[in-house]
Amino acid sequence: MIKLPLPRRRLSYTRAPYYKKPKRYGKVPLLLLAVSPVILIIGLEVVARIYVGITGKANEISGDSPIEKAYRLKFLTEMQQPIEGLSDNGNLVVTRNPSFGYKLVENQKSDFWQINEQGFREQEPLPLAKPKNEFRIFILGGSTAFGQGTQKNEETISHKLELRLQQRVAQQTRTPEKYRPDVFPFFVPTRQKLMKLPAKIHPKKYRVINAAIPGYTSGNSLAQFALQIFPYQPDMIVIIDGYADLMLPSSQAKADVPKVDEFLQDASAHYRTYLNQSFKHWLDKTYLVKTLDQLVFKPQPTLAQNSLIIPAQAKSLDQYLPADEKELSLRIKRYQENHKQLIRLAAAARIPVIIATQPEITGRPADKLLPQEAMIRNRLGNKYVEKMPQAYNKLIQANQQLAKTFPKNIASVNLYNLNQSFKEPMFSDSIHLTESANTFIAEKLYYTITSSEKIQIIPQNFYLKD
Repeated sequence: MIKLPLPRRRLSYTRAPYYKKPKRYGKVPLLLLAVSPVILIIGLEVVARIYVGITGKANEISGDSPIEKAYRLKFLTEMQQPIEGLSDNGNLVVTRNPSFGYKLVENQKSDFWQINEQGFREQEPLPLAKPKNEFRIFILGGSTAFGQGTQKNEETISHKLELRLQQRVAQQTRTPEKYRPDVFPFFVPTRQKLMKLPAKIHPKKYRVINAAIPGYTSGNSLAQFALQIFPYQPDMIVIIDGYADLMLPSSQAKADVPKVDEFLQDASAHYRTYLNQSFKHWLDKTYLVKTLDQLVFKPQPTLAQNSLIIPAQAKSLDQYLPADEKELSLRIKRYQENHKQLIRLAAAARIPVIIATQPEITGRPADKLLPQEAMIRNRLGNKYVEKMPQAYNKLIQANQQLAKTFPKNIASVNLYNLNQSFKEPMFSDSIHLTESANTFIAEKLYYTITSSEKIQIIPQNFYLKD
């Protein structure tokens, strides 16, 4: 006899109150739970955009001001491609160069500056063939010489210096009696009287070319002079530098594209940096993040970001200074050797060189600073304010030694210890200058240049012995 299996007895959940029927969630609620953060972020982004549109604060939350963005560097490879993993939000485009470290890309223009087809901060192109009546003065150096933060090319030291030299030629033409004559008399009392008059300069077309590049050190300028500037037949070289050399570790020969060696040595780290940087760039561009930053955190650029064009890390300025006397000596020695090589190259071609120790805010007494400048000085911190003057004194001594070694080829100008009182602010950060300060510096350089025999007309019988 076949026995059929008994039917399974169904448990009744009503009989045992402690048994509960498990709840089952549908697919739609789970999907909604997963995407709800994304929906929330999108909703907040929409709200942020509406808020910005209603309040008219688009310019406030955009982050950097137009002028800050205009002067920030954007690095490209030699093939003119972006270097992945680096910030690309600047407008001043530079390309990597194995000899210079990097150089300005030709034919750029913004609302604040213009770069000509040779890569100089000039409106007009500079031909290799120099006109017969042209006297070319090249300005080399970093961001101070370049004119960081100026509203236009006409506010830079180079442009103001060129204008001043042209005015001198015009003055000589209008009032020649106020200058030394072309021929000196033999009568001693008359000669002595004429010696007190200013010398005439050659009535040429003076052209001052701004070849400075933000972030450049003496090593960069040396390579630039030898490989780029020399073929343009300069008649005089003016170098305004020093600060970047003090801040650059002695292990580095010159300023270069940031993190490039790290990227070349570790490809995986480069890729991770690229991904993180890409996500961060996307996140920072959202109105939500911009609005929160502006309303809650109110971020301000650090003095290191403003003063150092290519800071290696996010740290305070005093941390870039030499850690001890040995490191300071190595940095000064590198600076001096680079300039020594440049002077020798220039001397071989009979090109006089003026080395100006660039201005820096601790070079002026605290009681001479205006309130805006005093705030900058206070933000630098006690450690920086104490160490920087000591480092600068070594820099000035190095330039003075160069002037003694090459007395016929070099003039040294100290622009660090400026004790004059100014009615307008001179500094916008630790080293970058206002337009009025650029005018003052151009005037100082003008007197140094016009005192050079290279530019003067030496009257006949001038060296006649009494």
